[in-house]
Amino acid sequence: MYTIDEIKNTFICGDAVQEMKKFPNGSIDLIVTSPPYNLKNSTGNGLKNGKCGKWSNAALINGYSNYDDNMPYDEYIQWQRDCLNEMMRLIHDDGAIFYNHKWRVQKGLIQDRHEIIEGFPVRQIIIWKRKGGINFNPGYFLPTYEVIYIIAKLGFKLVPRANAHGDVWEFPQEMKNNHPAPFPVALVERIISSTYAELILDPFMGSGTTAVAAKNLKRNFIGIEISPEYCEMSKERLSGCQVSQNSQSQQLFLL
Repeated sequence: MYTIDEIKNTFICGDAVQEMKKFPNGSIDLIVTSPPYNLKNSTGNGLKNGKCGKWSNAALINGYSNYDDNMPYDEYIQWQRDCLNEMMRLIHDDGAIFYNHKWRVQKGLIQDRHEIIEGFPVRQIIIWKRKGGINFNPGYFLPTYEVIYIIAKLGFKLVPRANAHGDVWEFPQEMKNNHPAPFPVALVERIISSTYAELILDPFMGSGTTAVAAKNLKRNFIGIEISPEYCEMSKERLSGCQVSQNSQSQQLFLL
């Protein structure tokens, strides 16, 4: 088991579910995350064999570092539900999970992710409009948004005036980032700054965007990431960020 003091402002290089099991109950204020989408298992996007138009050059053709993003669908659903169950255990009674995902088309039918979030206390859905995209499927219009589920405990509240934001947010995609599926820093900053959270967890840290946003706002973070390559990428990105006075070294890695 971890103590929060020993892992605060660190990246843990490991499996999300297994590492979260080592955290104390109710130890996290806020979780902001965007898991792998199981993109290569989808039949409707041209990534399956890498031969469709511009997708042939897409970084995700080869999957993520240390993860190929191609689970059998039922296994993927169960994995994400296991993740959410651990996240719910970790957040305080006034905490929340901002869970970013993307609706996909599989065999001509939309996957709206209800199999994942069913039974969890979804309070609201935020639409993240991404300003553009690519679509090679003639069966539906170009998808230009992703979905952020706010899964909240009963005591969760926004800071004053944050509730003036609408539920459709427009942020451009992160372009200058070597990670194949980066999250915009400005989007995560809006989420964190809208809450009272002092300690934010991202169990799919990727290139460290949640950590960067937390440090920009003088909050604390914990990141979990299975890829040593992305952990190193996160460390490098964070090295130029301002760090609050009471934070520990952001360069500690737990292997």
